[in-house]
Amino acid sequence: MEEMEEELKCPVCGSFYREPIILPCSHNLCQACARNILVQTPEAESPQSRRASGSAASDYDYLDLDKMSLYSEADSGYGSYGGFASAPTTPCQKSPNGVRVFPPAAPLPPPPPSALAPPPPPRSACLTCPQCHRSLGLDERGLRGFPRNRLLEAVIDRYQQGRAAALRCQLCEKAPKEAAVMCEQCDVFYCEPCRLRCHPPRGPLAKHRLVPPAQGRVSRRLSPRKISTCTDHELENHSMYCVQCKSPVCYQCLEEGKHSSHEVKALGAMWKLHKSQLSQALNGLSDRAKEAKEFLVQLRNMVQQIQENSVEFEACLVAQCDALIDALNRRKAQLLSRVNKEHEHKLKVVRDQISHCTVKLRQTTGLMEYCLEVIKENDPSGFLQISDALIRRVHLTEDQWGKGTLTPRMTTDFDLNLDNAPLLQSIHQLDFVQMKVSSPVPAPPILQLEECCTHNNSATLSWKQPPLSTVQVEGYILELDDGNGGQFREVYVGKETMCTVDGLHFNSTYSARVKAFNKTGVSPYSKTLVLQTSEETQPEEQTLPFPVPLERLQLRRMSPFSSTLNLQPSFPGRSYFELRSSAHQLSLHSSLQSLNSAGCNFETQGTPYSQLVDIKKMVAVAWFSFDPSSAHADIIFSNDNLTVTCNSYDDRVVLGKTGFSKGLHYWELSIDRYDNHPDPAFGVARIDVLKDAMLGKDDKAWAITEGGITKGATVGVLLDLTRRTLTFSINEDQQGPVAFENLEGLFFPAVSLNRNVQVTLHTGLPVPEFYASRSAMQ
Repeated sequence: MEEMEEELKCPVCGSFYREPIILPCSHNLCQACARNILVQTPEAESPQSRRASGSAASDYDYLDLDKMSLYSEADSGYGSYGGFASAPTTPCQKSPNGVRVFPPAAPLPPPPPSALAPPPPPRSACLTCPQCHRSLGLDERGLRGFPRNRLLEAVIDRYQQGRAAALRCQLCEKAPKEAAVMCEQCDVFYCEPCRLRCHPPRGPLAKHRLVPPAQGRVSRRLSPRKISTCTDHELENHSMYCVQCKSPVCYQCLEEGKHSSHEVKALGAMWKLHKSQLSQALNGLSDRAKEAKEFLVQLRNMVQQIQENSVEFEACLVAQCDALIDALNRRKAQLLSRVNKEHEHKLKVVRDQISHCTVKLRQTTGLMEYCLEVIKENDPSGFLQISDALIRRVHLTEDQWGKGTLTPRMTTDFDLNLDNAPLLQSIHQLDFVQMKVSSPVPAPPILQLEECCTHNNSATLSWKQPPLSTVQVEGYILELDDGNGGQFREVYVGKETMCTVDGLHFNSTYSARVKAFNKTGVSPYSKTLVLQTSEETQPEEQTLPFPVPLERLQLRRMSPFSSTLNLQPSFPGRSYFELRSSAHQLSLHSSLQSLNSAGCNFETQGTPYSQLVDIKKMVAVAWFSFDPSSAHADIIFSNDNLTVTCNSYDDRVVLGKTGFSKGLHYWELSIDRYDNHPDPAFGVARIDVLKDAMLGKDDKAWAITEGGITKGATVGVLLDLTRRTLTFSINEDQQGPVAFENLEGLFFPAVSLNRNVQVTLHTGLPVPEFYASRSAMQ
């Protein structure tokens, strides 16, 4: 932009064009400047009249004669004549941009009156372009005959608007701020924060000169590049190069002893050496860039080749599948032909038997009718003459019907069974040869007993791969039964090696097992782990029997008994489980007792599994954090998922990792940041609460908003599922008696906030005094 400024200035006045007009020679002039350099010439000597008269002298010849008469050859500027050839010369003036401009010729004194004097010749206006020196005649319209250059006016306006725009900082990364100063030595524009961070007024930078941005832009454009001077000695130029410090120095730096013991070399020699090194490095980089370009060409060719090969391979695959389908259709036709032959054979046999039986039945019926007529005969002698023969014939006919005649010779069933199992298996196994994986199936996972535990109606299981296993595992499948010895069900599939299952039944025994899988297949199951959940009434002493492990059943994928899955480390609690191996029986009765949130102690009791274990009741405190897996994508986590904020101006919801369905639970949230009066909400919610709206906007959340919340305040949430109530406190002051009542089901700690709020979660806290005292009074 700075380089084009001279192109936008008038050659006469040296300023930006104002109302520019376009001359026939395609150059531009301000309308006022053109009016100032306009001259009057005799009609006979105007350029038009000379062209009409066929004068051999051109405009340029006429102009050259004028130039010779006005100024010498030593003058390096341009000029325009101030009258015709015989007119006296006029001193010229020089415009700001170096173009010489002559004012209009002074009018001649009037001649003495004389009766014989001829009338003065008519005069016309003439204009000489100050850039190409071409003489241009004006018609009766004058300067209005030249068109106005409105495009150039628009360009000048846009350029001046760009100059008037505020200079921006050159170091801001995202949205550059308005520059506050410019360093003449660094030649960089800084905003105030970047100046304090990148150009502090101390050390060598303290001697740099900082100027306002507008002055810095002018000095950058007009001032030539200064020779680099020493930062310690401003009046001395760099003359040597310190090899050890790798910086240019002046001779005073060498004399004062700062670099006296260092190796120094001539600045020019080091300059050439470093330029040579840079050139060599650039050559290497150029080779890499050339290779990269060739590689990109290769990749683009590969893209085209892949597309072509894909079309060809798809066509081949379709042809192969069509061939299989054709072969199957041909075999289908052959099998149908066999079925038709069997059909025809059965029909022929049955029809022949029908025909044969029909003939014999007709004969039998005729014999019976004849015998009935004979029996009606009243002549004894005549009857006795034929009775013996008729009796023999009736017995013979009866015997003929009794020899399998009334048994069908053909069954209605087709004794054909299509064996399609091998073909179906082959179809299911039909795959590309290059896609088959040669890696083996993973080994069975190992359950980590020291990390498996139960608490209330939740169970946490942890597993790992065998230590010496090198087979790649893509994920794990965790299965639980229904707590009543029923079928195993899939409750988790993923890459994690720990899973907490919430929402199980109280006082129930669950069996769990894990298997691993990869592209090759699925591993065998791990050993079956039997876990016992707590009793719902939670008496002072619990007697928990260890049940017999269940048999492994076939895997079915379905939702696990309305439970909620959360991937999280187990909080303090206890568990009782029994482990049985398929190869040998091993009974292990364990009790995990909570010490703190960091982990659990593991104790092994050597009593037989048929005995009962008495456990003293322990009050377990829940330690948990926020859950990134179920939170909105705009939520920002820090401090091991205990501190959250948001990058959106809209309210977003984040839940805790632990869900509660029974007992008394208390946690606090401290307000770390609270700007512009936001509306955070604190409370509890279901797992399927809306994550992109303020907490409490739907019927799946119960929360409190505002109510004296400021920066540094502490919001307490008390969930008493025994009394089914929810109570809030701010800075240990209870907010009303009870906020919500009749709460049933599984609840998760919940917070909704925007980018103006940041909160930190505090868990594992005792019940506040105001609630403990109230409970004691009740």
